Amino acid sequence: MQSNTDEPKGALTIRTLAMPADTNPSGDIFGGWVLSQMDIAGSIAAHERVKGRTVTVAVEAMTFIAPVKVGDVLCIYTTVERVGTTSITVGMEAWARRNRLADRVKVTEGRFVYVALDDDGQKRRIDP
Repeated sequence: MQSNTDEPKGALTIRTLAMPADTNPSGDIFGGWVLSQMDIAGSIAAHERVKGRTVTVAVEAMTFIAPVKVGDVLCIYTTVERVGTTSITVGMEAWARRNRLADRVKVTEGRFVYVALDDDGQKRRIDP
């Protein structure tokens, strides 16, 4: 993955505003909220690639780099890193736009694994 001074890697998949209701007692945004937003972004990327239903099966990596603050715009960038027979791995970077301006900092990076499912909820092959 990249350092804090680089540009985001991948496609901008979601942007959302960090709100006061999402904070811990110290005033930072809960890590679980950030993880949830990343899972949403990863599932969008996985769904688009496999052209159908997917479910999260693993969080292979998750690194918190800097806190997200109330008022930050959380921007999550996704990259499909691997496509297997039934699973897909999506790498993600979360960047915060401080005070909703162009000033941004990488706050989190991770790698999530999704599995493609058919209409009956069973694993299905992913088309090459």
